[in-house]
Amino acid sequence: MARYVIDAPTLLHLVDNEVTVDPGHQLVAPSFIRSEALQLMLRDVRRGERVEKDALTSHVRMTELKMRLLGDRVSRATAWKIAREQDWDTLRDAEYLAVTRLQADALVTVDPDLAAKAEGVVAVADVRALLTEA
Repeated sequence: MARYVIDAPTLLHLVDNEVTVDPGHQLVAPSFIRSEALQLMLRDVRRGERVEKDALTSHVRMTELKMRLLGDRVSRATAWKIAREQDWDTLRDAEYLAVTRLQADALVTVDPDLAAKAEGVVAVADVRALLTEA
């Protein structure tokens, strides 16, 4: 079984495109991922880039997607360490990298900025890795 951390933009990508993750994989994420995804959808609705009805349908799909959510003391401490090492102002990206470092084989993200930050810190995989058994 391969374990992959996904971020909120990738979660939305999966549900919006009705991507089926290979059942041989386990998805892992920080505990705040669904709230962050909802925030992104709210922003899109307010901008007129997403219809509210579709956002609510995506919300249902994302709550049905099986993920292991982590927010324990060790992952938070590791996020702190990563953020300090990288000289970042916030812990958001560091939490995704911390969970990857502690619990996963690689980070899967559709966000090029997060992928760039992850280089040299944790392994990064393309979203297509979720489709097939590693």
